[in-house]
Amino acid sequence: MASVALGLGSNIGDRVARCRQALRELSGVEAIRIVRHSSWYETRPVGHTGQPDFVNGAALLETMLAPLRLLETLKDVETRMGRSVTWDKGPREIDLDLLLYDDLVLGQPGLDIPHPAMAQRAFVLVPLAEIHPDLVHPEHGRTVSDLLDDLRPVDHLVRYHAAP
Repeated sequence: MASVALGLGSNIGDRVARCRQALRELSGVEAIRIVRHSSWYETRPVGHTGQPDFVNGAALLETMLAPLRLLETLKDVETRMGRSVTWDKGPREIDLDLLLYDDLVLGQPGLDIPHPAMAQRAFVLVPLAEIHPDLVHPEHGRTVSDLLDDLRPVDHLVRYHAAP
């Protein structure tokens, strides 16, 4: 089984409900087991700021799926949940990002592991540090907690719900 870190986000409709639904959808896939997930955080959009705030979280999974097959599964869940194409970094019903897959470093069309921008994104690192602060980024050789310390302060992140 591979260990996977996943980022979740939504800024359309009931954002928390959409993220929770995505976790339920993934838990229904036989080859995926959700180990734990973070609280939900309300975050400001990156890039196009003229859109609603996001709710973001992170989850740790175990899977028997190869990276490309896992990515296909994530995209299938997004499609079933009504993800529509807007513009790059635009509004999203649901967004599922494959952040880390074991200690794999992979770069190919359509899939980069680790996720290329995760080390610079507080909305990824804060929830991930909540559930696995000692997780090591395979390219930087540093923990999620250390990477987050580089970004502080992160006042623009607000804990949305105390309970996951």
